[in-house]
Amino acid sequence: MPNTMKYNLHTLKNGLRVLLVPMSENETATVVVMTGTGSRYENEQENGLAHFLEHMFFKGTEKRPSAKAVSEELDGVGALYNAFTAKERTAYYAKVRKEFLDTALDVISDIFLHSKLPAREIAKERGAIIQEIDMYEDMPMRTVDNVFDALIFGKEHPLGRTILGPKENIKKFTRKAFAAYLKRNYTPINTVVCIAGAFDEKKILSKIEKDFGVRPHGNPPDFISFTPEQKGARVAIKEKNTDQTHFILGVPAYPYLHKNEFALAVLSTLLGDGMSSRLFLEVREKRGLAYSVHTWIERYPDTGYFAIQAGVEHAKLEKTIETILMELKKIRRTAVPAEELTKAKSYIKGIMTLALETSDEIAQHAATSIINLGRVRPLQEILEEIERVSADDVRRVAKDIFKTESLNLAIIGPHPKREHFYPLLKI
Repeated sequence: MPNTMKYNLHTLKNGLRVLLVPMSENETATVVVMTGTGSRYENEQENGLAHFLEHMFFKGTEKRPSAKAVSEELDGVGALYNAFTAKERTAYYAKVRKEFLDTALDVISDIFLHSKLPAREIAKERGAIIQEIDMYEDMPMRTVDNVFDALIFGKEHPLGRTILGPKENIKKFTRKAFAAYLKRNYTPINTVVCIAGAFDEKKILSKIEKDFGVRPHGNPPDFISFTPEQKGARVAIKEKNTDQTHFILGVPAYPYLHKNEFALAVLSTLLGDGMSSRLFLEVREKRGLAYSVHTWIERYPDTGYFAIQAGVEHAKLEKTIETILMELKKIRRTAVPAEELTKAKSYIKGIMTLALETSDEIAQHAATSIINLGRVRPLQEILEEIERVSADDVRRVAKDIFKTESLNLAIIGPHPKREHFYPLLKI
């Protein structure tokens, strides 16, 4: 990704932001329409509605009256297309050969602006979503984060609830509920249209203005903020007869744009990114406790967390937790050697640069940046910030977040006794 990449941001009269990322050498182009809403913006009765609505957008418009008409048109130009719902954003996208960008933009704009939400399709889609919930329930590796989120945020807070929602909600949603959610959250001021790739900027901008410009301004939706108030280590177990125990061990960390965010990224990489990270070497290579162990960071405007996830033999759960905590103690206590720090920074810079090579990744990254941060952070800026992180910064952040009273352990597996794990949770 060249340093000279241009991000041309235009704001329409109604507040909608259009981000154009010209890549003239590219053979592909990607359209992403992203709105700053998701399961965080639901109340308890609405939980699951944002994700269900995302499915409904593909069920037909006036111009393309059925799901078949939508998919045939995109399949007919060999598009890669899909949508996703997260806790704070929902996006619809299509990637095509550059000569078919007009088609991709027309279809994605049409489903975003003119979905009919037919009642009979809502009834049919309930079944598909319930099957999706059941599919993930059979994959504890994919659902242990739900147990963790409920533990760290609490079930009463929207961040503590699942994106898919409970089945009883899915069975009850009405067309009226979808329409109300849509009006409240899918406002122009809360939406970004991003195009990356090879295209005629003037032509594309005028098409977007014509399609999206007629919508009324609206307000940004409200969310309930979160303040961590943890007084001691916590454990949550979803008892299930699985072949393997899946767990996440995590601590509250930082929101977006926090002064420690880059030091935390380096800390996370040192501990659990890549096959030469400390946890991979210690947990897998040295002790053979897990096939996979990795760390990640979750961030929101007002909060965030750092997490470690692994799947292990039931009888080796305690040993694995002890091994991980030993590594957390070590990184708090002893400065990271210069060579290891340099390797971790190079790893992050390499992975990020590789990730931002294609039009779809660039469009997603840019749209997400605008929604979350209000501006695009160029890759070069991120790489420079990573480079500035010192061994002292890493240790300071490790001391700040790795504390006994901040630990949260979420488990899926045949473990009936929660109290069994509290004595282990000490740093």
